[in-house]
Amino acid sequence: MRNYRRRSSQTTKSRLAGGGAAALVIAAAQQWIPGAAPVASAADCADAEVVFARGTDEPKGIGQVGSAFVDSLRAQAAGMNITTYAVDYDAGKLQLGSGDGAKDAIKHIKTMAASCPDTKIVLGGYSQGANVVNIVAGNPIVGIAWGPALPSSLAENVAAIATFGNVANRSGTKLPSQSAMFTGKAIDLCNPTDPICHAGEGNAWSGHTDGYVPVYTTQAAVFAASTLVAGSSLAVPGFGPPTANGQLPGSDATPPGYGVPAPIYASQPQGSDHLPPGYVPSAPDPTFVSGLP
Repeated sequence: MRNYRRRSSQTTKSRLAGGGAAALVIAAAQQWIPGAAPVASAADCADAEVVFARGTDEPKGIGQVGSAFVDSLRAQAAGMNITTYAVDYDAGKLQLGSGDGAKDAIKHIKTMAASCPDTKIVLGGYSQGANVVNIVAGNPIVGIAWGPALPSSLAENVAAIATFGNVANRSGTKLPSQSAMFTGKAIDLCNPTDPICHAGEGNAWSGHTDGYVPVYTTQAAVFAASTLVAGSSLAVPGFGPPTANGQLPGSDATPPGYGVPAPIYASQPQGSDHLPPGYVPSAPDPTFVSGLP
């Protein structure tokens, strides 16, 4: 009996030890499940992240318009920690990278939703980057199959959308009125002298390259901040509508009712020398020679 009890005790200990080891192996394996994004602690996650697609021919990053927009947004929502993500895509002159940009943006939003589910996404884009946002929002230019939109299950993770110089305006498919997923969350700004988004007289190429900073980027920031701080103790100053050429008549470029001025970029070149399809250079501005969507 004593030998049996000793053996039984040893067997039980071995089983317990083996079970503990197995549990450790299982726990370790669970940490390395392919495709599973680890959930970060709240301290590691920002309150909001701006996912921005730069314009054609701009160097990698979020571009001049994106930078001005983020600076103003941080000023408007001063109590929030706001990070940025530059959409990774080929913003070349041939305008063929929008689909890849949309895929990258969607992939990043999915990753953020898994790892930092409480971080609110502000999606933005300028020029060709605005078309990236069109695709993500399920509002691609008619007749062009760029790829799938953001899954509707992730729409709640996106707090606001801001687009600038969006070619979709020329076909009457403005994102705020066309995207069912983002009703009330989107703002689409077109300088009335920008030939990319505005069809009509009075256009000038400078209306696209130099017409959005700082007035339109500030207006978009006020809109985005209002969605981010909804229900919080933060307040957003009022802001009136901008006018042509990205400036307010008789002003120093500070919007009325704007309490905390954002950095002024008037002395810096905003855009690039890129030309979209359908434009050829002439003096002093490019001339539109064929139809855009």
